Parts: sequence; C-alpha cells; structure tokens
Amino acid sequence: MSHEILSDMDACFSAFDKDADGLLSIGEFELICRALFRNDRGKIYGLEKHQLREIFDIFDTKKDGVLDPEEFEVCWNRWIKVCTRPRSAFLIVDVQNDFISGSLNIKHCAAQHEGSEVIEPINRLLDTVPFDAVFYSLDWHPVDHVSFIDNLHMRDVDKSSPLTKEEARVYDTVAFIGQPPLIQRLWPRHCVQDSWGAELHKDLKIVDKGIKVYKGTNPEVDSYSVFRDNKKMTETTLSSQLQDKGATDIYICGLAYDVCVGATAVDALTSGYRTILIDDCSRGVDLVDIEKTKAMVIGSNGVIINSSQVKAMVEGRDRRPELGYKLALEIKQSLKSKNTNNINTNNEK
Repeated sequence: MSHEILSDMDACFSAFDKDADGLLSIGEFELICRALFRNDRGKIYGLEKHQLREIFDIFDTKKDGVLDPEEFEVCWNRWIKVCTRPRSAFLIVDVQNDFISGSLNIKHCAAQHEGSEVIEPINRLLDTVPFDAVFYSLDWHPVDHVSFIDNLHMRDVDKSSPLTKEEARVYDTVAFIGQPPLIQRLWPRHCVQDSWGAELHKDLKIVDKGIKVYKGTNPEVDSYSVFRDNKKMTETTLSSQLQDKGATDIYICGLAYDVCVGATAVDALTSGYRTILIDDCSRGVDLVDIEKTKAMVIGSNGVIINSSQVKAMVEGRDRRPELGYKLALEIKQSLKSKNTNNINTNNEK
C-alpha cells in the first residue's frame, strides 16, 4: 500500500474493495492489515489469524460479515489513523543521581547494571526523534518515607510480615500494619526532596517544554509507577497531562527496569496506551525480575525495542501489529461501554 492510500480513507477503501461491491470482506481487510503492519523497509509483520478475526469483528458492528463504508469510517478514524499517525510521549523514568552514583546506586544491586549507560541513548533520542511530548519522572520522597530502611523503627510491622524489624535488612520486604497490611520493600534512603540525590543527572538533556512528574511524595506509601502510588489510591499528574497532549503511544525507559520502569509500563498498558519499552535505554536491579518485566509487557500487547527503532515508529513508518491489536482491544471496550450506556439511557426513558 502506498503512503498516499494510507493517508486517504476513500482511496484506501476503494483500493482494497477488490470485487468493487462497496463492502470489505475479511479477506480484503486482511490485505489492509498486511499493508498496514510493516516496518520502514517494507517488511510485513504477521498478524495472528485469531487477532485478525477479532479486529475485524470489532468494527463489523452490524455483524453481517462485512465492513460497509460507515463501519470502515470508524475503523479508519479510530484505528488506522492512529496506527499510521500516532501521537507519541517519551517518558524518562527516574534518571536521578542517587540511582546512578548516590545512595541507591543500582550498580551495587544484584544485576550490577551501570545506570549512567542510559543517558547517552536517551539524549540521542531527544535530539533526533520528534516526540509530541517529553516527560521526566522523579522519585521525590519526604525524609520520613516508608521505603527507607533507616525509618523502619517509625512504623509497626504486621504479624503477617515475613520478617520482623530485627530481622529485616536493606532490600528485604516487610509488611507494615494497615488495612490491608502494606507490603514494602526496604531501600536505602534515596531521592529525598530537594537533595542532590533527587536531582536529574547533570548529563541528561532537559528539553524545552519537558514536563516533570513527581512521585513517592506521600510518606506512608511508595510509588513505583509514574501514574499512581503502589496502593492505587492517588494519581500523579501524568494521566491528565497525557490526555492534554492527546498521546496514543508511550515510550518508556530509565531506572530501574524491573521496578519503576516496569510498574509504569504495566500501568500504561492497563490505562489503554500503546506501550513501548526501550530496552537499551533502561537498566535494572535484578536480572530475573527484568525478564519478568519483559514478559509482562509482551504478554499485555506491549512492545520492547531498541532505541535505533524508535524514530521510525514515532513517525508511523514502522507499524507493529501488537500495538494495533492493543488499540483494537481498547476500541472494543469503548464501543461496549457506549452500547451499555445507550441501553441504560433507553431503559430510563
């Protein structure tokens, strides 16, 4: 499919309506998908047969086995246009001094990763890729934060805790008294508000109009995800800011891969965003947990890529079927909710 056909709804419909009957069969729709899901060199990405059928059925709202022009218009506006012209946000997670050379230097953790290695590829992306929005998250803890090992004496552990206060050591997990008990991993004191350790690393490029998002500000609950705290009680500013930017795709990277980066990617996926994790721009704490993070992202229809692949994806020249399928599932849920609301409204009349 030429770029011109992809950019015009009527031309696209006509080009793939092979029998000129004014309708698209699933076979004709499959041809659209083969043209849609390919990389910037023209290589076609395969779409699983069951996924093809499910996507087709989502837009076949009249359930007659074909897409008419009205149904295709919904498919075009809500699905094809997003796949070809995504709005992309770049979310750089916690590239702060304490995680690179300070009190919680991840090089001293099990994976022995060098946190500073993420800076050069991140800066290169900031220089070369036309993201629609750039976000920087910062761990921003008060001095009495629940995650600090040296604050362990300030709170009582629950009887269900796997370790007592006396037994617990740094990086161990305990359960504090609460309803329900608060499961908390204990970390060295890090990223205290307004400290050097909480600052973004001096070599990280800060772009004009870059947006900072602060997390972990409540002393009583940790916040791995940039979206919300670990109890899922309080959201940060990220969700509303992404909506303001009209973001469809989120590219996530930073520190630490298996903690805050991973938690953020999972929340991005559950929030409905097409989610891309940038592997070589992330470093982590534990190799086993990093692999679990990758599996979780892939299993939820996210994508893990190298930074060299980002630009073509942001520009809509490299279009992944996983992200198309993810978007279709979100549209399915949206249409289902709309139909439910319509039924409820009619019943009230």
